Amino acid sequence: MTTPVRIGLVGYGFGGRYFHAPLIASARDCALLGVVTTSPERRAQVARDLDRPTYASLDELARAGAEAVAISTPAATHVALVRQALELGLAVVCDKPFALDAESARETVRLAERLGVPLTVYQNRRWDSDFRTLRQLVDDGRLGTLIRFESRFERFAPEPGPPAAGGGTLLDFGSHLVDQALVLSGPVQRVYAQTHHRDDEGGLDDDVFLTLTHHNGVQSHLWGSWRQGAPGPRFRATGTSGTYVVDRTDGQEALLVAGARPASEGDRWGTEPEDHWGQVLRGAHAEPVPSARGAWDLFYPAFAAAVRGTGAVPVDPWDAVETATVLDAARTSAHTGQAVRLP
Repeated sequence: MTTPVRIGLVGYGFGGRYFHAPLIASARDCALLGVVTTSPERRAQVARDLDRPTYASLDELARAGAEAVAISTPAATHVALVRQALELGLAVVCDKPFALDAESARETVRLAERLGVPLTVYQNRRWDSDFRTLRQLVDDGRLGTLIRFESRFERFAPEPGPPAAGGGTLLDFGSHLVDQALVLSGPVQRVYAQTHHRDDEGGLDDDVFLTLTHHNGVQSHLWGSWRQGAPGPRFRATGTSGTYVVDRTDGQEALLVAGARPASEGDRWGTEPEDHWGQVLRGAHAEPVPSARGAWDLFYPAFAAAVRGTGAVPVDPWDAVETATVLDAARTSAHTGQAVRLP
């Protein structure tokens, strides 16, 4: 690749500031052009953090020479902004949740295909250290045949609870939890879910549990919570010949929030200390498993290659439609108390 892809960022909240901006700026094949935000506070932050210009709209960003855009705004705005960017000819990375429902997601992906513009979804947790380790264990057969996958994003923060921008815990945490389950075990035939909603005016769900029955027979049990005072292990994956357990969450988010960057850390980026490694357990026998390197830094170089036509987008947007379909079914199940069978 001879010329870096000029990428603009829409939104400069937590995700834009700590996930997208530093990873775009660290990617060799990308150039961070600037940030679309109308907030005076955000504009001041951009000036301090990035020394990049700010823009008032997507149209202004496109006129400034952007080829692509990363959208990191409140969940309810994603579809409209993605569609506007696609119609401007901008390749798009959209933060999760991609859309509030599967039909909106499906229509947006079809628009991208009609226009011939690259579109992908920021499912960065596919490149978590623990998930990459688990996939390797499954692929190598070290757990035997996978039977059950247990996955958790659990925090104890009942106040303030889930941020409104994420659309609630089912959409926010659930987008990652379901995406990982689909990558690991494939399509789902049945969904059962339970949710707890806050009593305040917003009424966002702050605690969710999903059971997914995959076509291959694997059961995925997924928890997302902002009110769990005793979080369980990040993963417990049980196979016919062993179980992989890892307690700690991947450390890349903490690194970015602390100011570390892939460009500054080099080969150390995404490596987990030994006391964060998981174990394969077979009864009383416990075998430590060195963690694979966390690799969020691979996302934007892959996206840049897709924009230049030399590779596939890092996440197929139809995967996000499948995730949204499962989340729609989970919402219905939680409302009716019944399992929902997918077509």
